[in-house]
Amino acid sequence: MKSIHNLIKTKHLMKFILLSSSFCAISLCVSMLHLLATPKMVEVTSSPKYVSHPTTTTTTVDHLVFGIASSVTSWPKRKVYSKIWWNWKPNTTMRGCVFVDTLPAHEQNSNDHASLPPLCVSEDTSHFLYTYRPGGLRSAIRVARVVKETVALNHSGVRWYVFGDDDTIFFPHNLVKTLSKYDHTLWYYVGSYSEIYDAAQVFGFGMAFGGGGFAISSSLAQVLAKVFDSCLQRYPHLYGSDARVYSCVTELGVGLTHEPGFHQVDLRRNIFGLLAAHPLTPLVSLHHPDHTDPIFPNMTTTKSLEHLFEAVNADSERILQQTVCYERRFSWTISVSWGYAVQVFQNNMLLPDILRVEKTFKQWKEGNVMAGKYNFNTREVHPDPCKRPTIFYLEEVSSGQDDIISSYRKYSQNCSQKAPMKELEVIKVITNKLYLDNKQTPRRHCCDVLPSNPGGLMEIAIRECKYEELIHMH
Repeated sequence: MKSIHNLIKTKHLMKFILLSSSFCAISLCVSMLHLLATPKMVEVTSSPKYVSHPTTTTTTVDHLVFGIASSVTSWPKRKVYSKIWWNWKPNTTMRGCVFVDTLPAHEQNSNDHASLPPLCVSEDTSHFLYTYRPGGLRSAIRVARVVKETVALNHSGVRWYVFGDDDTIFFPHNLVKTLSKYDHTLWYYVGSYSEIYDAAQVFGFGMAFGGGGFAISSSLAQVLAKVFDSCLQRYPHLYGSDARVYSCVTELGVGLTHEPGFHQVDLRRNIFGLLAAHPLTPLVSLHHPDHTDPIFPNMTTTKSLEHLFEAVNADSERILQQTVCYERRFSWTISVSWGYAVQVFQNNMLLPDILRVEKTFKQWKEGNVMAGKYNFNTREVHPDPCKRPTIFYLEEVSSGQDDIISSYRKYSQNCSQKAPMKELEVIKVITNKLYLDNKQTPRRHCCDVLPSNPGGLMEIAIRECKYEELIHMH
């Protein structure tokens, strides 16, 4: 009986062990399934082009490298434009190169080297396939490769590569201010399209026009330079160099980051209307000075640009920023385009109407209806001269300890005006230096017409608008 009892006991023990083993196996499987189903923080190694590294230092002009496209024929005539902005601030290090097909004669004996970017001779592109397109030039291939050859200069500490033509006038401080909004370790292609609807429609609203200039982040530029020549072989039919750059950037999957401060200026004659109604963003570039009138009257094109830079050097971020205020006593509407001009309308005008670009210019191509359509809101020049604004152009800028005073002198009288407009000769504008915060959406400033002084002088103070303040006619 004892042996039978022991046998039964042994069987129960074995059964218990088997059941326990099965339970442990099931528990282990459940645990493993639970571990597989539970998200786990793992270290992922990504390609550097997609990883955003926090910028520890502020972007400055020292972090930029410029690639300027020129030629042996155009450089001697246009280098005066590069000299204006390249030498914009003493003791500032500017880096980059002007790319020419061959060195101009006597260039080695020039005394301008210190105030101009150095010259680089472009590499030979005769082996590249080129299909002729009406109006196109084979040099577009050479100019497009400025992107690749600028990266090949191997400058250190580059955050942005900036490209333009030899008649592109850059505003370096504002360029830095604009680009510093973006992380240079990510892929960015920054610029703007043409002012003309027809040109943007043909070449693309996603293409940065080369004359207005464009910027490519260093991380993107390094990769673009490696694949650029192979990409060029697929686009022999395109018209310009900027179209080739755009196509290659597009093949890398990158779109245009639009910044309206870059200006292609596909306009002719008087561009006063464009400058006087600049968008609420820093002025980054201007183009085509040879195709437009001098921006200040009674000056050459070069002198007028130098005069503008006198205001730029005093307050670069405020240049061309439009402020509108209303003079109650005379029902005047006053538009201040700081550092450039003041317009006085002798009637009340709604703010949205003032902000429209006055069509003082001519279209780029005559006879083309679509070329007269623009990518911004416009208003016609009033047919009655007496209902046009009286314009006061910048005369001088002076900086005090706490403020900046800019003076504007009356240029012309549209028709016979009664006092007090007839007596008004000078407008002084008082401001503090503008420091834009890239983390905030820009807001237009307000202004006050100060108590008038004798002698034909009006004083205006520009200030930040109050929290709920409206800019409106009274």
